Amino acid sequence: MHLATYVGLQHAASRTLADAFRQVAEGHAEEPDVHSLCHTLAGMSDAHVERLAPVADRYGEQREDEPERLHADGLPRTRSGGVGLLRDLQDLYTLASFVDITWTVLGQAAQGTRDRQLLDVVDACKADTQRQLRWLNTRIKQAAPQALIASAASS
Repeated sequence: MHLATYVGLQHAASRTLADAFRQVAEGHAEEPDVHSLCHTLAGMSDAHVERLAPVADRYGEQREDEPERLHADGLPRTRSGGVGLLRDLQDLYTLASFVDITWTVLGQAAQGTRDRQLLDVVDACKADTQRQLRWLNTRIKQAAPQALIASAASS
């Protein structure tokens, strides 16, 4: 059964997303909404890691059989300035999208195995991840004009 591969993948991706949200929060502390909300969103991902623990205990976590391209990279560092914030938010969005689609895959497996506990975890965590994506999308829309147009006009 390859379910253990995806449980491990989601566990690692959720941890990575939590760490990346915290990194962006600290790297862009001059943006009060980013600092505050990224810490809040990191807490959501931390809760996902905790909620997955009993599922991982039941199904295991196979990382050694994981396909080479199937992983979630964290942010190597945060960037500075308006364009840096925009790029960091995009990186978070990419990572959160990876987490979101992995929840979808696990949800399909939960339905296939009729595992109600897993399905409950997936439903709750996927809803949180979609909230994270909505905030990131909104914040990217807010940051883009400022970073791409306003800074160019002042140059």
